[in-house]
Amino acid sequence: MPLHEVTDRTTWLSHRKALLEKEKALTRARDELAAARRMLPWVRVEKPYAFDGPHGKESLADLFGTRSQLIVYHFMFRPEADAGCKSCSFWADNWSAAVQHLEARDTTLLAISRAPLAKLEAFKRRLGWTFKWVSSGASDFNYDFQVSFHDAEREAGKATYNYAPLPAERSPDMPGFSVFAKDPEGTVFHTYSTFGRGIELANSTYQLLDLTPQGRNEAGLPHSMTWVRYHDEYPQSA
Repeated sequence: MPLHEVTDRTTWLSHRKALLEKEKALTRARDELAAARRMLPWVRVEKPYAFDGPHGKESLADLFGTRSQLIVYHFMFRPEADAGCKSCSFWADNWSAAVQHLEARDTTLLAISRAPLAKLEAFKRRLGWTFKWVSSGASDFNYDFQVSFHDAEREAGKATYNYAPLPAERSPDMPGFSVFAKDPEGTVFHTYSTFGRGIELANSTYQLLDLTPQGRNEAGLPHSMTWVRYHDEYPQSA
């Protein structure tokens, strides 16, 4: 850890209160942004999608269960891969306990990937996750919601991710969240999607690290998340 300024409690408190004003301003701005997000117009989902789930084929409307809101995490797990993305797994480690709280607020959270269901279920068992995870491998869902890309599309520079052109060298699968609503008649609407750093608020580990003196401590790494491992591969603590 680098050397840091050390001061007396009174001076520290003065600095802390100045920072608090900035934190409060950010909280107010975040509340305003969340309100603006809720006011976005919706898009009716007309196309039928079929997913392979633990109880058979399910439609997008089926994935809501008994709730009217659905949060989908686009988990990077290609059909030919033997394991899911490490970074996506880092995010997924935060969710199992959150599912019950979300369900109490009329919201279903689950993950969707292109890999076959058998691979998803095996990987889920390995890491001890309990959230629902379904396969979109037989549908256009990932492509339509701009988290998976055909090789020809990427090579021609026509792939779009995070509302901007995706460089050809990037992965054919990318992460993100998409949010849907369902009305009493069963009609499904797409209400929101976020990608890139827009997904960071759903990672409580990052939020906790941001409270520490070292923060995420990722400067100088080949990639910001080079340090991340599957949680069962970290050295055991004493």
